[in-house]
Amino acid sequence: MSKPRIWISNAKPKAGDIVRVRALVEHRMESGLRLSKEGQVVPRNIIHEFKATFNGEPLFNWQPETAISQNPYIEFTFVARRSGALEMSWTDDQGAVITGQTELSISD
Repeated sequence: MSKPRIWISNAKPKAGDIVRVRALVEHRMESGLRLSKEGQVVPRNIIHEFKATFNGEPLFNWQPETAISQNPYIEFTFVARRSGALEMSWTDDQGAVITGQTELSISD
């Protein structure tokens, strides 16, 4: 797994602006429905939870299901009221957690 890529729509938002966040994380999804070359079921291992927080306060929470694609891309918006840390985490079925963070600075 790798470090997620995070983009924010406008580099210098003003207080009250809507900010669009886009994020991409690399993760090989296994649905639990595929067989290995030996005929064994490949265990399910998908990202089953995504969380986004801003300064520790919840912004967005998502629980994807089996049909999620490999290397999932997510996009959401929120109203920027102050500067702070935007943190995101992806948790998979094996307990691995991928985290990413970026700072958002509100301009005058």
